[in-house]
Amino acid sequence: MDHLAVILLGAVVAAFVQGLSGFGFAMTSIAIWAWVLDPRLTATLGVFGALAGQVFTMISTRRGFGWRAVMPFLLGAIAGLPVGLWLLPHLDIPMYKAVLGTILVVTCPLMFFAPKLPKVTHGGRVADGIAGALGGVMGGLGGSTGVVPTLWCTLRGFDKDEQRSIIQNFNLAALAVTFASYVGTGIVTRDMLPVFAIVVPAIILPSLAGRKIYLGISELGFRKVVLGLLTAAGLAMLGSALPVLLSRGS
Repeated sequence: MDHLAVILLGAVVAAFVQGLSGFGFAMTSIAIWAWVLDPRLTATLGVFGALAGQVFTMISTRRGFGWRAVMPFLLGAIAGLPVGLWLLPHLDIPMYKAVLGTILVVTCPLMFFAPKLPKVTHGGRVADGIAGALGGVMGGLGGSTGVVPTLWCTLRGFDKDEQRSIIQNFNLAALAVTFASYVGTGIVTRDMLPVFAIVVPAIILPSLAGRKIYLGISELGFRKVVLGLLTAAGLAMLGSALPVLLSRGS
């Protein structure tokens, strides 16, 4: 199969990132796969791989898990996903990536270098639901369900077990609904199945390795990993969007 090495590389790196942080498969893999794969296959494979990885590592969510904490995020995602699916054919994707990427690149390093910033305590479950809704919208637009909820949990000052538990269970549910929507709307096609079969076994060992490191990492270390990944996600979005936007003005 063409591009097999790139598919495997993207799956392995993304699975390690997701095993370590509880999110990030889609944004990591897409940054690698987008160079050689069709855009529709890239987005769909990102959602599928993220879902498969969450299923495989879901046992780690036993630590510090509580449905009361994750439900506002899930309810928000259910409301936001149809919006993302509706926007997908209408939205200016490069502009969307440029705006979101700029926000991440500016805010995450500030949080990284200012770890003693006060926690956000206002908004409660309503604010959690809004973060989940934005995650649902982004899931419909390409599978990156965890970016906004992860940033919000970091701002809220949740400890690493609570944050990972919320994000991993949120992603598991949101990605399952997203992938089912992709199947129902015909985005997933029969010719994609062989690529899915390649990704599944490739994610097992990297996911376990990332999870093992997570279990031994400190609170501060986990915060740095999360903010670093979010910054990288912003840079990747800008890297893919700016050439397109600049070419429009030439």
